[in-house]
Amino acid sequence: MPKKTEPSVSFEQALQELESIVRRLEGGELPLEEALNEFEKGVKLAKTGQQTLQKAEQRVQILLKPDENAGLNAFTPDSH
Repeated sequence: MPKKTEPSVSFEQALQELESIVRRLEGGELPLEEALNEFEKGVKLAKTGQQTLQKAEQRVQILLKPDENAGLNAFTPDSH
């Protein structure tokens, strides 16, 4: 059976949904089955968010990696 593909949401949207799920779960008024479904959805959102952050971190590391071919000039605030 093929997996259902979740519609792609932004990191910020996923974070807001995760915060909403946490509030509902902490409220303690959900029936057990609904709470488990919300928990499962929250875990998936958390994993997706973690992957997104890891990809962003990798991109930052690549961008900050020193370029061996680029020349460096000393910065002095007085030289405009």
